[in-house]
Amino acid sequence: MDDSWDALRAHIGEGIPDIPPTTPPLDDSVEHAPARRQVLTDSEKRLALHNALRYFPASTHELLASEFADELRTLGRIYMLRFRPTEYEMRAHPIDAYPAQSRDAAAIMLMIQNNLDPDVAQFPHELITYGGNGAVFQNWAQYRLTMKYLSQMTDSQTLVIYSGHPLGLFPSHPSSPRVVVTNGLVIPNHSSQGDYERFNALGVSQYGQMTAGSYMYIGPQGIVHGTTITLLNAARLYLGLTSS
Repeated sequence: MDDSWDALRAHIGEGIPDIPPTTPPLDDSVEHAPARRQVLTDSEKRLALHNALRYFPASTHELLASEFADELRTLGRIYMLRFRPTEYEMRAHPIDAYPAQSRDAAAIMLMIQNNLDPDVAQFPHELITYGGNGAVFQNWAQYRLTMKYLSQMTDSQTLVIYSGHPLGLFPSHPSSPRVVVTNGLVIPNHSSQGDYERFNALGVSQYGQMTAGSYMYIGPQGIVHGTTITLLNAARLYLGLTSS
């Protein structure tokens, strides 16, 4: 085993630590997301804090509540920046580096880290891969829990993710998907741009740029390929272009 993998193996599956880590300083070497619009009422801001604190034991709420409230006030979102991992390098490591019981789970861990690599992601510390709002997770607690579940998963389990939130590991079949993901799942009467922004700020839904939230971002070549196929099919449909 490569010694450089030691820190990754030691920490990536630990989940949310019982004692909150020290908040890492703002890193000016990476781009940061702009402050989002303030779209919540005072009561909704309290609800957003309540939603965020569910991930943590009550003994930490006094410390974290004011911190998360400050993030919401200044950034428009609760990213839980205190919990951004700094013990290992955020990039796609060789698949054998991941402490997983399932090869499929290790591949998903690799894909997630690729989406958050500072050389790949648009705003890596705010978990945005591309497009301004293409989030891998809503916050760093979700990242930590998901990596913990993936490190424990077997090929007879499936991890269910709802807008970045890991619902848990469920019994399944080896031929079943290892991860089932849904993002931005709302009913049509509550699906305006304002609704999406409000739900995102509340921490209950994420939307936009779906290859980020499904861990499959492949870079600009995906845009080039998709645009080429779209124009080619439009030409076939409207201009009578043939395959030849």
